[in-house]
Amino acid sequence: MKNTLVFIITLCLGIHSYAQQSYEGKIVDQSNNPLLGATIIASENNANGVMSNEEGVFKITLENSADVTVSFLGYNTKKVSLTSTFNVIRLTTDNVTLEEVLVTSASREIQKRSEVPGSIATINARAMKETKAFGIDQLVNQIPGVFMSTSRAASNEQHFMAVRSPISTKALFLYLEDGLQIRPTSVFNHNALLEMNDIAFGRVEVLKGPASSIYGSEAIGGSFNFITKNPTEDLSGSVGFQTNDLGLTRYDFEVSDQASKKFGFYLGGQYVQREDGPIEHSNYEKTAVTFKTVYDINQTTKWTTVFDIVDYRSDMTGSLSEADYNGGNYESDQTFTEREALSFRVRTTLDKYWNDNNKTSFNTIVRNNRMDQNPSYRVRQFRNQGQLTGSGSGEINSNQFKSYVGLIQHKIDFSFANSSLILGGTVDYSPQDYIAETINVTVDPETGRNLDFSINSGDFILNYEANIFNYAGFFQYEISPIKALKVTAALRYDGFEYDYDNLADGIVGVDDAVDNFNNLTPKLGFNYNVNSKTGLYANYSQGFAPPQVSTLYRNRNELRGIKPSRYNNYEVGGYFTIPAKLKLDAAIYLLEGNNTLITLRDENDQFFNTNAGKTRSYGIEYGITWFPIKELSISHNGSYAQHRYVDFFDGGIDYSDTDRETAPNLLGSSLITYRKNLENNLGFSISAEYELVGEYNTSFEGQVNNQDGTFGTETYKGHSVFNLRATINYKGFEVWGHALNVFDELYAARASFNRFRGENSFTIGNPRAFHLGARYNF
Repeated sequence: MKNTLVFIITLCLGIHSYAQQSYEGKIVDQSNNPLLGATIIASENNANGVMSNEEGVFKITLENSADVTVSFLGYNTKKVSLTSTFNVIRLTTDNVTLEEVLVTSASREIQKRSEVPGSIATINARAMKETKAFGIDQLVNQIPGVFMSTSRAASNEQHFMAVRSPISTKALFLYLEDGLQIRPTSVFNHNALLEMNDIAFGRVEVLKGPASSIYGSEAIGGSFNFITKNPTEDLSGSVGFQTNDLGLTRYDFEVSDQASKKFGFYLGGQYVQREDGPIEHSNYEKTAVTFKTVYDINQTTKWTTVFDIVDYRSDMTGSLSEADYNGGNYESDQTFTEREALSFRVRTTLDKYWNDNNKTSFNTIVRNNRMDQNPSYRVRQFRNQGQLTGSGSGEINSNQFKSYVGLIQHKIDFSFANSSLILGGTVDYSPQDYIAETINVTVDPETGRNLDFSINSGDFILNYEANIFNYAGFFQYEISPIKALKVTAALRYDGFEYDYDNLADGIVGVDDAVDNFNNLTPKLGFNYNVNSKTGLYANYSQGFAPPQVSTLYRNRNELRGIKPSRYNNYEVGGYFTIPAKLKLDAAIYLLEGNNTLITLRDENDQFFNTNAGKTRSYGIEYGITWFPIKELSISHNGSYAQHRYVDFFDGGIDYSDTDRETAPNLLGSSLITYRKNLENNLGFSISAEYELVGEYNTSFEGQVNNQDGTFGTETYKGHSVFNLRATINYKGFEVWGHALNVFDELYAARASFNRFRGENSFTIGNPRAFHLGARYNF
């Protein structure tokens, strides 16, 4: 009996010993950086848990089950089944809870905000959820110094942009999706935002000032990085509907899931339509779908693919005369002008983590775009002694391009001075076709409306093929000689080749040509972090923009040869935070431009582009958010800037040392939000918003003939607009409403001077309107 008892006890101890096993591993972020303080808790016993050390390493002993739950503030919680080998567990950022501390726009790699020597801001998923934006401008205008101007009453998602620059449609801003360009260089990237699906945004990052050292050309005033949503841990989704009294209706849906331990997906789409808005001839339709897959091939290899397709058609209403604008006559002169666009993109990225210190990203992109236009801005009405003749002219054009892009980027983390090196190279081959023919326009002499048109087939304005080849190499090195200081140095070389083939030789256009442009772009920056809550930075950076292809060859035979634009940026700034109480950031900058591209009108009232010699923009940007209590936030963002011509002549007149047109000195927005979570899964938020645009010149200084022997400057007085927003949440249901332009102020999204009419033209802003939306989340 005694021997039997000993045997049973021994057997039990053996079983118990066998059921216990130790596991080791490391917790890292998406860029393979170790996460200190991540918690690893046994799924079957919440009392059994450990934390990762400074190197992200942990060791845990488990009984019966190898399943653990891994969590870390700002990251998605992850359930993992540990293996007997060394476990590397990679956490993804949680866009809902993440504060503005991690960014990717400065290097395509995840960094702390305190390590970026530049003015960068993020709009995370929480802010996007509260804003309930039905236009991208409602998001990005929350960032100091950013002004995206659009008219939902007239512009059909068309927009103007100003970041350290006048309000314009110039290629001064780079639009990115997950750190990669939406459109190729020199193919009018301003239209890129039409080709976006905003329901798929998980986060938006804006890096102000030139970012050409990493992203290349056109990243001058700023770069906008729209980061797509990642698959959710469990099956989830939403269906939504929105409408307003501007004639807009919108339907959207999402579904997302981590279908297996290795594979997850996200699918989101929208259909938007506007009919019978307050501005005549301003209807549009848009269908956009995004499909994203994330496949963890193994613990060190991740494969991400994103598909985007956008089908867009809009009327082009044109601008209003001064009399119609002030008199409330919003009857458009246009009846047939329109724009159609079909955009397809697929991007695939393979991230390979070779070891703790080396990561490589392999990226490929294929784009296929077509845009057809009968543009309102090309229509001209003929007059005889000031009277309409009943006829006019215009243009119909079509632009199609395909792109094949490859980008490789490798990051090395060194063991000394917290230093790292990013090396990369990219090639972008984008052949495009462009054809533009004249049209005859029939005009009603009584009303001034453009009634009909006929195409002059074969009467080409342009007809060409152009193969655009952009190749580049870049590096960025970071080092911390002391703990509080980080130094960043970057350099990029870009080469461009435009192979132009005129398909209308001897009829119109210029001779076949091969044009080459190149640029070497440096950047040098410093971060000094007094502590984890206070930091300063300074940087010098350059920006570069080659001519747009259609602009270059439309103007080649004239005395307006287009040159590349180059910019030098000098900036100092800093930030200060008191967690959950106060956030403050500010920057002072100087941006000097050489061969800045501007748009003028010729003697036939046709738009053309030319270089402006030298320009200078300088100013201050600041943002402050205060939480007097947990439920209440008060924020104000603003900028004061001067935009000047330093050296510029037009028509024999010297405009040097004068203010530039459409360049407000003051921009600002203020927002008060009260949010409250009640019992029974009920919550609400209410916000009051104030938008300010200061006075600006619409003409050159001294351009306006006052008919009394003196000359003056035409201006736009600026405007102030108030908006209200409210949202109610109950379980999975959300209902919200916006009151736009509460006091029904008459204002312009943009005003410009027409020297032939001697008056301003206006793109009308939003009248008072009410927007309603509902969504069910599952």
